[in-house]
Amino acid sequence: MDLPRVERELKKRLDYPYRWGRRQSNSWDYDTNFIYKTYSFEALLRKTENFSKELRDYALNRWYNFWSAMAVEDIFASHENVISNKNSYDKLVDFTIDNIPFDHKTSIYPKGFNKPFEYAKNNPKELIQWLYDNQSQQGRKHLKNRLFVVLYDKNNQHWKMKAEILKLKKNIDIYVDNFSKENLFIFDFGEGVVQSDILWVTKE
Repeated sequence: MDLPRVERELKKRLDYPYRWGRRQSNSWDYDTNFIYKTYSFEALLRKTENFSKELRDYALNRWYNFWSAMAVEDIFASHENVISNKNSYDKLVDFTIDNIPFDHKTSIYPKGFNKPFEYAKNNPKELIQWLYDNQSQQGRKHLKNRLFVVLYDKNNQHWKMKAEILKLKKNIDIYVDNFSKENLFIFDFGEGVVQSDILWVTKE
């Protein structure tokens, strides 16, 4: 994947308001599934020019989040100790690091956590518990291993961090190069041991 190109395209979306007019919807997902094969922001604008404002916002957000996530997974997969899951329908595992399976989730710092960023950095296990309890309530809801990439911007523009692909790469490279299973957080949600961690990417 051409990461600088992806970053350039994602940053073109930053000039448009980031609005979610509604929650994830199967029908709107179906209407916007072209985002998976739309590689430039200009093409995305052309394909959505006759949409309602709400559906266009939805398409722009899905496109932005999808291509940022694809870049992140490509960065992880570039490491020798990371193996991507070739089964794209598997909702439990995106890749393994040192043979430990993870579902990867890039998340902006959650407003609903209701605690300052410094508190979260000093109490990552508490934030991980909150993320398991509150995120992905639809098809990707599960209580298996997860690696959370958490984005924080001191100006509360956390969503814009998803476009900082080269900054993400720098942080991911450091994390994977220094990965140790001994540093993972252990949980038991009643279905066996779960391993998890937070990889912070910040703009302070």
